Amino acid sequence: MLNSVKLLFSIPLFLHTLIQIVKNFVVKSINTCTFPCQLNTVAQLDIALLKNVGIKGVILDLDNTIVSEDDRYISPGAEAWIKQAKFQDLKFFILSNGKRECRAKAWSNRLDIPIINPARKPFPFAFHKALKSMQLEPQKVVVIGDSRHTDILGAWFVGCPSIQVATLPHPFRWWEKLFGKRVQIPYPSGHELWDNNF
Repeated sequence: MLNSVKLLFSIPLFLHTLIQIVKNFVVKSINTCTFPCQLNTVAQLDIALLKNVGIKGVILDLDNTIVSEDDRYISPGAEAWIKQAKFQDLKFFILSNGKRECRAKAWSNRLDIPIINPARKPFPFAFHKALKSMQLEPQKVVVIGDSRHTDILGAWFVGCPSIQVATLPHPFRWWEKLFGKRVQIPYPSGHELWDNNF
């Protein structure tokens, strides 16, 4: 009984320590990049800037980065930005931890981007598969997602630069309520938000 109580109290401590590692090491390492490490939306990212620093590929998160987890909202301008980036020869891959495989495949088809779902981020296996599929070195691929503990940490594990975007409004899970701003950037109040009609 005493051991299970100790374990119960050690899990939040472990997660807190992991978050601190991400904040202290990952965020510092991405600050050396010549593009922003945080944005409100994907569409705010200057494609020419990415190309100028040698980026040739993008690994995207799906849930709460491109479309909200409950399918209510889509990131403003994201689809047009992806089309424009493809037109400028950037390669794309989606890594999603989402639980609904059919939904992930539907978005993969709509955006015409290959996907791995479930990707089990931040573990590096899916990141390595995406890099191999794109035939690009990690430093030539930027990872874009809304969560420090999955997207940003996973990018750091494989040596990719990363950009964290604000998480689209969605019903928060218990760990998001518990850790809040430590793992995600809240979507700015009053910022443009598009309804998802897909």
